[in-house]
Amino acid sequence: MNSTSEIYPIKDRKLYRVCQKIVRGLIETNIETREDLNKIKRKIAGEDKLPPPSNVILLSVYRKLIGKKKIKRNEFLEGLLRKREIRTLSGVAVVAVLTRPSFCPGECIYCPKEKDIPKSYLSNEPAVMRAILANFDPFRQVQMRLRSLTRTGHETSKIELIVMGGTWSVLPKRYQRWFITRCFAACNTEGRRVVHGKTRRIKSLKEEQRINEKAKHRIVGLTLETRPDFINIKEIKRMRSLGATRVELGVQTIDDEILKNVKRGHFQEETIQATKLLKDAGFKVSYHMMPNLPGATPKKDFEVFEELFSLSSFRPDMLKIYPCLVIKGSELYKWWKSGRYRAYSKKELLELLIKIKSIIPPYVRISRLIRDVPAPSIEEGNKISNLREVVQTEMEKRGVRCRCIRCREVKNLKFKIENLKFVSREYEASEGREYFLSYEDVKGDKIIAFLRLRIPSQIFNKGQYFISELEGAAIIRELHTCGKAVPLKKKIKGASQHLGFGKKL
Repeated sequence: MNSTSEIYPIKDRKLYRVCQKIVRGLIETNIETREDLNKIKRKIAGEDKLPPPSNVILLSVYRKLIGKKKIKRNEFLEGLLRKREIRTLSGVAVVAVLTRPSFCPGECIYCPKEKDIPKSYLSNEPAVMRAILANFDPFRQVQMRLRSLTRTGHETSKIELIVMGGTWSVLPKRYQRWFITRCFAACNTEGRRVVHGKTRRIKSLKEEQRINEKAKHRIVGLTLETRPDFINIKEIKRMRSLGATRVELGVQTIDDEILKNVKRGHFQEETIQATKLLKDAGFKVSYHMMPNLPGATPKKDFEVFEELFSLSSFRPDMLKIYPCLVIKGSELYKWWKSGRYRAYSKKELLELLIKIKSIIPPYVRISRLIRDVPAPSIEEGNKISNLREVVQTEMEKRGVRCRCIRCREVKNLKFKIENLKFVSREYEASEGREYFLSYEDVKGDKIIAFLRLRIPSQIFNKGQYFISELEGAAIIRELHTCGKAVPLKKKIKGASQHLGFGKKL
């Protein structure tokens, strides 16, 4: 990847000189907030009768000055200049890519069916717009995202790659391998594929995976999305060969009556079986859940989430909660127009989400609380884009807490080593036993690092292993250190990564 200064060149000499003054001024002044940063920007730029430059431009100049050894690195300033620091506060940089529009076997009534767009997605969603711009080429999508993250100051040495676009399992196998190979190749390629007039040849998947082990942008996690009824032993082995580490299942609900009503095409039993197979194969398992489906009530929805964690047949590691939306082009839109369907009111949805978040076990991470669907596309349903923050604020007012991993991650907060304790949580799941091991700041209720260890179901039911390499083994399904992403092989004062917590676990 080219340096930020090359990605964002500044041709105006006067602007460049002013940016240098601002950067030096920011370093020399003991600023504490973005408001302090903006005051200095306005003051120095105003002296030369220029508008305040963007943080992206300042970050570019800052990096150039470091490269020339004219200033020393200032991590606090980097944090203030980042566009959205939250993107890498979980310890990795998330890169989402979309597969091409393809056939989907589902007939779900809530699903939009926009032409030339992957089913269930809309052309004005940010990730879809990026994919369209890249003509759905995975190589270009990954490189565009890496450039964007780098330009805005994010650390990209550890990549969490998420492959979206509907049911992965129905795509042609040859296309699947081609797609993943190009994702790895994009992370292994500095900038453009054409260097000194020569085009870098993309190698086989295994070769690109091997190269990536020492690449500048390492894929440390690879997520695939599919339906529970498409998970079987053959599919799991294929996913492992592609390098997948997490599978997101479109569960939606575990109420069979509602699943039948919305024409989902599978039932609770398929979810139970898929979850067990995936966990026994070492995958992390995430459920997509959809409250407010036709036939649901706030009471029924809450009972569904209670069962997710009270019944050992489920107990996913992660959740994405997407309240049902009415979108033109879906069968549900016709239901809504005829009065057959009604979305929850803002108050009903808020109360439901507060109740759900208050019962989430500490070994679960709520990755998302809403879909990134622009409000103009929503005919009925939630249009609050910062719903998670609204829910959190209301919970704080009531003195209620969500103890999911995301809410307890240390992020960029400081912690005292003496407050850290090793915590071991044990629970039954999918006929096996799970150990959620962690280092936590017990006073601040913050999680620093964690490990998921599984004793698979075959140990207890004397069943046959379907993956010979795992026979008789306990499986580490996840090892993660939270906090701001830190470059590989580096330590940053005050950061939680690279302090040895992962090795201790």
